[in-house]
This record gives sequence, C-alpha cells and structure tokens, in this order.
Amino acid sequence: MALTPDDVRKVGSLARLALSDNEIARLTPQLNDLLAQFARLQELNTDDVPPTSHAVPVKALLREDVTAPSLPREEVLRLSPHVDEYIGGFIVPQVIGE
Repeated sequence: MALTPDDVRKVGSLARLALSDNEIARLTPQLNDLLAQFARLQELNTDDVPPTSHAVPVKALLREDVTAPSLPREEVLRLSPHVDEYIGGFIVPQVIGE
C-alpha cells in the first residue's frame, strides 16, 4: 500500500506541520521508500532472536546508596534569605499561576 500525496498531507496536518506542495511531492516517495524498508524487515524470521531493549548491553553506573550525615536544619535555614519561622521551612516564589 503506497501513500498518496493526500495521505502525506493528512499526516502532516495531524502532526501540525504546514507542508508546501513541493515538500509533499518530495516527502511522498521518501515515506513510501521508508515503508517499503519496514515491509522488508517484517519478512525476516526473528523467532530465535531474543527480545532486547538496547542494541548493545547497557550497565547502569550507579554509586552505592550510602547514608551520610546531612547539614543541621538550623544552619541550612539560616543561609536562606526567606524562611517561614512558623513552619520552619523555606519560602519560595509561586511558580504556577493562580
């Protein structure tokens, strides 16, 4: 099934792209070529291929989760320019509209 210029125009519209007639004329055969390549890949027998999430092995390089002493609360609050004394916490500017 080949894409028509109207199909490309509709896909462009769904993607909120304003495509010119020249772009549609150029993209139509390119997208058809791409779909043909996907169709060729569908013909491959992958029954014995294990599923993978990455093409190469990926190892998460995470540090050990080690507890360590933190700064005293009073010292941290003393360094802040705006502290609510009643609740003992920072006062930060509103970032979401009212």
